[in-house]
Amino acid sequence: MGGRGGRKDGCDRPERASRRREADTVTAPALSAPPALGPLLARGALLSPFKRPRPGAAFSGDGLTLPRLRVDLARLAAYERVCGFPTGDDALPITYPHVLGFPLAMRIMSGRAFPLPLLGLVHTSITLTRHRPLPATGTYELLVHVDRLTPHRRGTEAVVVTGLRQDGETVWESESAYLARHRTPGQEAGQAPASTEGPLPVVDEWRLGADVGRRYGTVSGDRNPIHLSPLTARLLGFPRAIAHGMWTAARCLAAHGTPAAAHVRVDFRAPVLLPGAVALAADGRRFELRGAGEEGRTHLRGRVEPVAPAG
Repeated sequence: MGGRGGRKDGCDRPERASRRREADTVTAPALSAPPALGPLLARGALLSPFKRPRPGAAFSGDGLTLPRLRVDLARLAAYERVCGFPTGDDALPITYPHVLGFPLAMRIMSGRAFPLPLLGLVHTSITLTRHRPLPATGTYELLVHVDRLTPHRRGTEAVVVTGLRQDGETVWESESAYLARHRTPGQEAGQAPASTEGPLPVVDEWRLGADVGRRYGTVSGDRNPIHLSPLTARLLGFPRAIAHGMWTAARCLAAHGTPAAAHVRVDFRAPVLLPGAVALAADGRRFELRGAGEEGRTHLRGRVEPVAPAG
């Protein structure tokens, strides 16, 4: 695979192919440039006290698109260094399009019409599908929309769909679930069902510095105060700053590896406090990030599957 300077078997599932066909038909208002995240986070914080999440909430707002997107290679290289991906290859890491789409998602979810408060939203899961390698020097169309609001045992989840097209074809797509907690009549707010699969062997351990959140915030643009310092994190209910969920997912996938055409699911289970020590456990298909030590809590669980490449 060429550098930027010159710049295991599997099959695609029918439901994924169906979602892909739907993504190919999405139309949305076009932006001329990515929106700045800082003002969006501020607007979302100011509007949050006036929003009361409740069962049965609905949202039918427009999505957004960013045509003729080109990747900033310097920013990409900085992202790769922070997350542990190799630098210099002319290909986007499987998690990077999420970073590109995040400002569009925040513009939608920070708006007055979106019924869930931005403050307190928890990123609970993400699925990523890369249909073929994504050249870092390519030109893309980026599309983001809120697909649905769904009931959750602890509240309501907003499912945000992001797609990346090249020459009219969807080459990458994702679904992110963001949870707004509220009372759910007739439902128990217990723990999620435990995994029935066997334990995974530890393959690596990492000591995480207190600056991980600040470093990732710089390259991703997500400068949520819970990630930046112990003081700002305590103001929002955390004992210390916590790592971004998408940094933990990216760091795991950088170490674990993914096929050129792949489907990934990650479930976020508990925050990673900074500084701290964590262990990556994996078996080539499944992976987990746990607190270091035999009794460490599980921070995330993921799975990687190869898919039939596009074309």
